[in-house]
Amino acid sequence: MSETQAPSDSTDDVEVRDVIDPATVRRAPRYKAFFWTGALVGIVLGLALSLYLVNSPSGAAMMKPGVYITVLTAFVTMVTTLLAGLFAVLADRRSLRGR
Repeated sequence: MSETQAPSDSTDDVEVRDVIDPATVRRAPRYKAFFWTGALVGIVLGLALSLYLVNSPSGAAMMKPGVYITVLTAFVTMVTTLLAGLFAVLADRRSLRGR
């Protein structure tokens, strides 16, 4: 047996429920879900806002509306994703409060 492998002993088997108290388990947020939600909300908001502005009377003078739509959608998506990350960090700090 190599040094990195521990010998398997049946007396070392412990149930998780016997060791961990569910009342003390920390409820941390899932960052991936926050970021994906922020990105999807940003894409929808960015497209809606840019299409509204391009189709407005003042947007008729734009030479390349596709570039405007792309840049505004990318910017709004970046901002909402960063805001979602900020909310995730705040939720994580809140889960640590009282410890």
